[in-house]
Amino acid sequence: MDGLPLEIPIFLVATFAGALVAGLSGFAFGLVAASIWLYILTPLQTATLIIAFGLIVQGYAVWKLRRALDWTRLRPFVLGAALGVPVGVFILTWANPAHMRMGVGLFLVLYSLYALFRPAIPPVKTVSPVVDAGVGFLNGVLGGITGLAGILVTIWCGLRGWPKDAQRTVFQPVAVATFLMSAVWIGARGAITPDIIQLFLVGLPALLAGTWLGLKLFGRLDEAGFRKVVLVLLLASGVVLVV
Repeated sequence: MDGLPLEIPIFLVATFAGALVAGLSGFAFGLVAASIWLYILTPLQTATLIIAFGLIVQGYAVWKLRRALDWTRLRPFVLGAALGVPVGVFILTWANPAHMRMGVGLFLVLYSLYALFRPAIPPVKTVSPVVDAGVGFLNGVLGGITGLAGILVTIWCGLRGWPKDAQRTVFQPVAVATFLMSAVWIGARGAITPDIIQLFLVGLPALLAGTWLGLKLFGRLDEAGFRKVVLVLLLASGVVLVV
C-alpha cells in the first residue's frame, strides 16, 4: 500500500468488518479482511496481518471465555494442530497453492450448502480424542496452507452438536494456538517488516472497535441463528477460495 488517501480508509474499513464478523461468529476474520486487503496489499502483507490481527481478535475472545474453557477437550485439537501447521507450511514449498485453495474451497461450498438446506444433521456423539487430534492436525495443515486457522474445527464442533457457547470455547482457542504457531514460522522467515508494523498500528483501533461490537451482537444470537451465520460464512469462505 502506497499510503494514498483512498487506500487507508479502505484498509480500515476492511479491518473493522473482519473484526466485527470474527467477534460475532468466532472466526472468518481473515476471510473478510483479505477479500478487500488483497486489492491494496501484497499477499505476504495480507498473510502476516491476518495472523497478527487474528491473534488479537481471537485472543481477546478467548480471554472473555477463559472461565468456560475445558482443557481436556482442547488438548487433542491443539496437539494435532502443532503437528499440522509445519506440514501445511512444508506443503506450500512444493504444492500449487492455487490447486490447494480450489480443493478446500469446493469442500467448504459443498458442505455448507448441504448443511444449510438439509433440515438437520444428526450430531456425532461418541468420539475418541484421537479423532479430535486428527481434526486438529488437518486444521493445522489447512491453517499452514491458507491462513484459515479454525475452519475445520468449526465444522467439527457443529457436527458434534455442541451449543454455540461450547463451540466457541473450542474452535477459538484452537485458532489462537494455530495463529501462534504460524506466527513463529512467519517470524522465522523474516517477513515482519517495518511497513507491516506500521499497517498493524494504523489498523489496531478499527480492529478493537469491530471486535467489541461483534461480541456484543453475539450475545443476541440464538442457537439456530448462530448455526446459520457459521454456515453462511463457511460458504463464503469456500466461494472466495474457489474464485
